Amino acid sequence: MPVQDFHENTFVAFTDISGFKEMMKNKKQAVKALDRLNQAGFNILQQSNDVNGFFISDCGILFVRNINRSMKEQLSSILEVVEKINRRLLTDNIMLTTSIAYGQFSYHQRIEFEGIEKNPIYGNAYVAAFLDNENGKPKIQPGQCRILENENYQIDFKSINRLIKRGNHYYFYWMVNHENEINQFENDYKDTYNLSFA
Repeated sequence: MPVQDFHENTFVAFTDISGFKEMMKNKKQAVKALDRLNQAGFNILQQSNDVNGFFISDCGILFVRNINRSMKEQLSSILEVVEKINRRLLTDNIMLTTSIAYGQFSYHQRIEFEGIEKNPIYGNAYVAAFLDNENGKPKIQPGQCRILENENYQIDFKSINRLIKRGNHYYFYWMVNHENEINQFENDYKDTYNLSFA
């Protein structure tokens, strides 16, 4: 079923395959990664009542359609989808980076002709999530999912499991099951990251 028109304030996630430019040197590996991302996204979004999305090349745009729920429930819904996609892709050694922002988001279906389709996507939430993923400071690392700080949030972030505030972001640790595992994960991640340059 196609994504229906939408124009509201909501949570928007921009996610893409980490290291895809390098993967493109091996056509088979790149095609497999794209296939896995699209497959995972399709299967997981099909099961979600609250989150819609679409995938273009090596990236995906997800947004919460059900805005009648509380902001905490909306954020929890998109984080659940992000976690499921990340966990599914990790079984194929594919890592994503994901930035989430809150604000205006618009998606509109347009007239289609053979060979062309127009689907405008715009809004400050989409732009903020995209720019944070591409150029945000600090640079987002493979596997990370983070939420941009926004004064419009009416959420007690401490009530959401596995969220840690650092600078202007809240980092979501989808890769652990409990908050008490975050410090150990961070240490292991830094060790692995440093060894990759050794």
